[in-house]
Amino acid sequence: MPTRIDPEGLRLPIKLDSTSNGEFEPVPLEDVHRRARRLALEQATANARSTGRSRRDFLISACGAATTLLAMNAAYAAAGRSGGYFDIAAEAGLDVDAAKAAVEGNEFIFDVQGHFVNPTGAWLKTVPDGARPLGFTDTTGCAAAALPGARDHLQCLGPDAFIRHVFMDSDTDLVVLSFVPSTRAGEPLTIEEAAATAGIVEKLKGSHRLYLHGRVNPNQPGDLEDMERLATQFRISAWKTYTQWGPDGKGFFMDDEPGLAMIANARRLGVRNIAIHKGLPFGPQSYEHSTCYEIGRVAKANPDINFLIYHSGFVTGTPEGPYDEKRRDGIDALITSVRQAELGHGSNVYAELGSTWRFLMRDPTSAAHALGKLLVHLGPDNILWGTDSIWYGSPQDQIQAFRSFQISAELRERYGYPEITPAIRAKIFGLNALKLYPVPDDVRRVHLPDDAIARERENYRNRPDPSFATLGPKTRREFLNLRRWGG
Repeated sequence: MPTRIDPEGLRLPIKLDSTSNGEFEPVPLEDVHRRARRLALEQATANARSTGRSRRDFLISACGAATTLLAMNAAYAAAGRSGGYFDIAAEAGLDVDAAKAAVEGNEFIFDVQGHFVNPTGAWLKTVPDGARPLGFTDTTGCAAAALPGARDHLQCLGPDAFIRHVFMDSDTDLVVLSFVPSTRAGEPLTIEEAAATAGIVEKLKGSHRLYLHGRVNPNQPGDLEDMERLATQFRISAWKTYTQWGPDGKGFFMDDEPGLAMIANARRLGVRNIAIHKGLPFGPQSYEHSTCYEIGRVAKANPDINFLIYHSGFVTGTPEGPYDEKRRDGIDALITSVRQAELGHGSNVYAELGSTWRFLMRDPTSAAHALGKLLVHLGPDNILWGTDSIWYGSPQDQIQAFRSFQISAELRERYGYPEITPAIRAKIFGLNALKLYPVPDDVRRVHLPDDAIARERENYRNRPDPSFATLGPKTRREFLNLRRWGG
């Protein structure tokens, strides 16, 4: 039976493209990235022939992922970007055991930032008639591609697609459903819709696989008051806020009046995790509030509240180097705020990697500096795994790349960065999140290994058919259309 998706095997399992999560303008690929893709496809073609397999069958195997990462190593090293690398044996392109040792694993993976949209939600009422909102969506492998309606492609961003990308095509165990900033009337996914999807998963005996954020923009009328409802009617595990967003285009700091009121409500309501979107400004007016100036002092003043810094304060398009205390944005600004507050390892400040790691995969030297700085200054217990998928399709490539990534010996010796060990990976992949989102022991021991989703995943992987597609905007035009009205 032929493979339904990409029968020619033209899509690589490690997705290297300009896709954005819709919160920053896509950054075009450089020549080194295009060379990496050419090398990967050429080597995959040769390896497939030598093993008597179709290129598609080869690419969906562990050897296919290893071949792609090895090609990226070669292209990056030739361009002088060798501060980090994917630690994969040269023979892994053909040796199944070597490939599996590099890209497969049995870690507990808790993704604390996942997204989807409601394809028939009330948010579409604000979209002009005849428009094709989120029309950049790649519908490859999605049944909606064959539907005639102008908006049926949105099913490719909906809950069914989310479940397939995250739970079938990746090794993810648990996900926190997060939210995007919006007016109260324009939410592309409401808490009610997210809770309904969590309910569907549980009815399928996907035991407690979905956790929920409660979105709060405290500088927007009604949101502070609504925290009571979110905490009492829904199983909220954390609050999600965007300090660079506001209904009038102006953001806030967490120690401004709206931020302090939100912290007080979180304490009163007993949900003491606040996920704060940082590092991706929504325009010149919001830049200041996307930085992490205030995080350390706020965390110091509120030791009973956990501050989860989404994106780690990362700024896309700016190469990461060693820690620079003079830098006023990015990861360095987060580190400086923590250092100035004299918060060491094990504090109540956590750095989350959604979109950050996905972007850093294109630049191994920047990746080495970013991870190295976070490990040195925040510590291995204070980094959280997040992928920002569904925008990047299945997060499996992010997982495989992180499983094999290593900081070079040169940078470790020069800057004191640690080697990324299996123990550190396990903490970042999921164990750290357990301190913030408690998972009942019986869920981990009994239900997750053998619930309906686990059984369906095992059956599906007898003949997997991943799309290797990304779903977010890939060009400046697509990004600007999304900002204008969701197109």
